[in-house]
Amino acid sequence: MKTIHFFLLFIILAVFIWSGIEPASYTDWALEVGPALIGIIILALTFKRFRLTTLSYVIITMLCILMFIGGHYTYSKVPLFNWMKDYFDLERNHYDRFGHFFKGFFIIIIREIIIRKTLIKNGGWLIIFALSISLSIAALYEIIEWLVSKMTHGGKAAKDFLGTQGDIWDAQWDMLLTLLGSIFALLILTKLHDRFMKNT
Repeated sequence: MKTIHFFLLFIILAVFIWSGIEPASYTDWALEVGPALIGIIILALTFKRFRLTTLSYVIITMLCILMFIGGHYTYSKVPLFNWMKDYFDLERNHYDRFGHFFKGFFIIIIREIIIRKTLIKNGGWLIIFALSISLSIAALYEIIEWLVSKMTHGGKAAKDFLGTQGDIWDAQWDMLLTLLGSIFALLILTKLHDRFMKNT
């Protein structure tokens, strides 16, 4: 394990511990950080057999931090984005929108797995499959949010977890922004990712 891996793991653990100290709601915190924890456990168990590029681990670290912050405050009440809402006279706290856009960057990890585990190495089909998987994950997450809301009969924790802030098209916005984030990540990171892949 390289020093950078220890450093990234330290950051994840530090922010995780912080996020769990007196969050806005422990129920909402568990719902928000749960997927990240599951992902971290899977990565830890497969680290020796299938080590990702450093770029992928950096993106995963940033995604974990994003989810831990959202879990601590709830996505609709993150202070910086509340300030932006007030300062720019916005209709809502946009941390949720920002989060879903950045979650599109997970496509770099998807791209890496496809290249290393399938016969698809480059070209249009790689982009199509990677985008399709990224959008499928975004849709699955929205379905999970909906199921949580149904199972809890739309309680406060479920509403905080959904973070719709009164927008009936929130799920569609979330999926669109994940798709746009995925396209943006491919445009700006593909060449850099390829260089990392050559050194793996």
